Amino acid sequence: MNAENINIWCWIIPALVGVLAGILGYLIGKGKDATVVDTSTELKALEAENLRLKTELEACNQKQSTNVNPVKEGIVSSAQIAPSKETQSFDAAAAKAAMRKRIKENDLKIVEGIGPKIEGLFHNFGIKTWKDLSEVSTVKCQEVLNSGGDRYRIHDPASWPMQAKMAHKGQWTELAKWQDKHKSGKF
Repeated sequence: MNAENINIWCWIIPALVGVLAGILGYLIGKGKDATVVDTSTELKALEAENLRLKTELEACNQKQSTNVNPVKEGIVSSAQIAPSKETQSFDAAAAKAAMRKRIKENDLKIVEGIGPKIEGLFHNFGIKTWKDLSEVSTVKCQEVLNSGGDRYRIHDPASWPMQAKMAHKGQWTELAKWQDKHKSGKF
């Protein structure tokens, strides 16, 4: 009988050690979870907001690309159309005051996310002014980036036409506020 008791204890002792180790591991693991911050809900909310803004921007780009002339279509008379800021000349002093740095006319690098090399890619595609960039779709911007190779894959051109449009229209204060809010194109 002594041999049977030893045989049973050979099973019970490892089982008890395993249970105790499992409980101890659970408690230690649970203690570590308390220090981890769960940002998944915040991340999902930001991703949803980003998707909504991209969709809104794309809708604006499509609306802009239709270029319906309201005077030609008889929707409004030419007297009802307000003078356009497009006819204004570039005001370097206003740009410098709002952007807190010297701005050259039609410098695509003023757009958040565009540097000298990306500006060169746009120039290769004949997009050399803020007006040109403001009239380009996000898809075309992505095509320009793709022409530069894989290293430009991390860039997101979704807001570039909108930023270029603000620069073209001389909306420097609005552009500066937008860029301050969206550092590196992010919230």
